[in-house]
Amino acid sequence: MRGRRPTPTFLKLIRGNPGKQRLPQGEPEPQRPDDIPSPPSFLTGYAADEWRRVAGELYHLKLLTRIDVNLLAAYCVSYKRWRDAEEALLELGSSLPLKGLMMRYRNGGDLMRNPLVSIAHHAAADMVRYAGEFGLSPAARARIALPARVPASKFGDLLAGYDRPRDL
Repeated sequence: MRGRRPTPTFLKLIRGNPGKQRLPQGEPEPQRPDDIPSPPSFLTGYAADEWRRVAGELYHLKLLTRIDVNLLAAYCVSYKRWRDAEEALLELGSSLPLKGLMMRYRNGGDLMRNPLVSIAHHAAADMVRYAGEFGLSPAARARIALPARVPASKFGDLLAGYDRPRDL
């Protein structure tokens, strides 16, 4: 499929339907879990910690459904891989030139880029890409505006969905 990826209707509604286009009817809506899901069993360490940090927020924003669990897990794995690589680089920094960013070839000759740098770079790129899918970055959040809440009053529910006529 060419061109831009279609924006889910739920995100269009949250953004206030900026293009004022007709919204599709009958778009499938994945089922939301009854409660904040626990991290999958294969997530350990930093990945499980990151899951616990973001899953609740995504759940309360109604951005986490049952079919999104694996995408969030992939984000958490990327986070763990990035963090592990960065910590390993920090440990190596005291014994290698350029704080571990470079290392010598086996024969002791020229310097080469430390493979941990590439691992950290690719994991960070994956993490940012997955985070954008859930609105976890400032730029992604800037494109999402939650609907304003009408102050609680006895008429609040009546006015919540009211649009003013255009001819006034």
